[in-house]
Amino acid sequence: MAGKMNETRVQGRPNRVQAQVQAMKVCALIGCTVVGPVLAQGVSGQAWPDRPIRMIVPFPPGGINDLVARVIGNKLTEFLQQAVIIDNRVGAGGTVGMGIAARANPDGYTIAFGATSTLAVSPALYKDLSYDPARAFAAIAPIASVPSVLLVGPAVPAASMKELIALARAKPGSLNFASAGAGTSQHMGAELLKSMAKIDMVHVPYKGGAAAIADLIGGQVQVQIEPLPTALPHIRSGKTRALAVTSTARLPVLPDTPTLAEAAGLPGYELMLWFGLLAPSGTPPAIVQRLNREIARANTSPDVRERFAQQGAEPSPAQTPEQFSAFIQREIKRWAEVVRVSGAKVD
Repeated sequence: MAGKMNETRVQGRPNRVQAQVQAMKVCALIGCTVVGPVLAQGVSGQAWPDRPIRMIVPFPPGGINDLVARVIGNKLTEFLQQAVIIDNRVGAGGTVGMGIAARANPDGYTIAFGATSTLAVSPALYKDLSYDPARAFAAIAPIASVPSVLLVGPAVPAASMKELIALARAKPGSLNFASAGAGTSQHMGAELLKSMAKIDMVHVPYKGGAAAIADLIGGQVQVQIEPLPTALPHIRSGKTRALAVTSTARLPVLPDTPTLAEAAGLPGYELMLWFGLLAPSGTPPAIVQRLNREIARANTSPDVRERFAQQGAEPSPAQTPEQFSAFIQREIKRWAEVVRVSGAKVD
C-alpha cells in the first residue's frame, strides 16, 4: 500500500530533480542567461518573468527620460523574453510616478525609471514627499548620463552667457526660465546658475520639456536648460540658440558651444542628468541581481550604445546595486546643499 501511495505522489507531482530538469529545458528554449536564480524559483513556483513587466516612467512621452527608458526597455524585452511596457505617470516633477512605483507589489513585475530629479533633488524640495528614495526602493543599476544645454529664445538680445547675465542683472525678474517641472534637473540647473551668477529670473514650470521648449520658441519664456538630446533638433533648426553646455568639457556634437563654466566665468558649474533603474523595496534579491546583469549587458550592446550616442547620452559604467545605492546617497547630499544655498522652492 505504501509503495502505491508513493508511486501516486510521484506521478501527481514531479520531484525536485524532475523539476530542475524541466526548468533547464525551458531555459534552453528561451535563452536564460542566469540559470541558478531561475531554477531556484522554478522549483517553488513559476520562473520570473512569466508575464510582462511594467516600467514606470514618471515623465511624459517625448522627453529625455522617456527616450532613454524606451531604449533600455526594448533591450530588456529582448533579453528577458517578456515585454517591458513603459507606463508614463506624470505629475509634481516626477514624484507622482515614483510614489506609485514605491507602493507597487515587490514581485519584480513593476520597476521604476529614476533620475537625478526624482531621487536626489526631490527629497530636499518636497516636504510631503510620498516616498523616501533611500528606503522605498531597491537600487538596481545606473543606465546613462546626459549633459544639458542652456537655450534662449530667438527674440532674446543676448549672444553669449555674459550678455545674458548682464541682461538679467540690468532687469531683475524680467527673464522667465522654463523647466520640465518643479524640482526637475532643468529647474535646479537654472537655480544653481541664479545662485552662482547672482541674478534673478522667474521660474515657469511645465508638465514636461516638450511643452516648455514650445513656449521658449514661441517667446512666452526666454531661457531654458534642456537635456542635449531634446535640445539638439531645435538648435539645428535655428529655432533656439545654444549659449552654453552644462558639462565640464565641450561636446563633440556642439564643438563651438562653450561650457557654462567658461562662458559665464563660473568655475565649478556642472549639471549632468543621470538615470537608473529601481524596484520597490522588498523585491527578491535574485530578481534585482538579474536585472542588474541585464542592464550591464545592454549597455555594452552596440545597438544600445549607438542609440544613446544619437541622443547625446553616455551609457553608465557597470555598478553593483550596492554601488548604485551609495551613488544615490551622495547625490542626495549634493543637491540638498544646492537647494539650501540657492533657496529654491517648489512653485
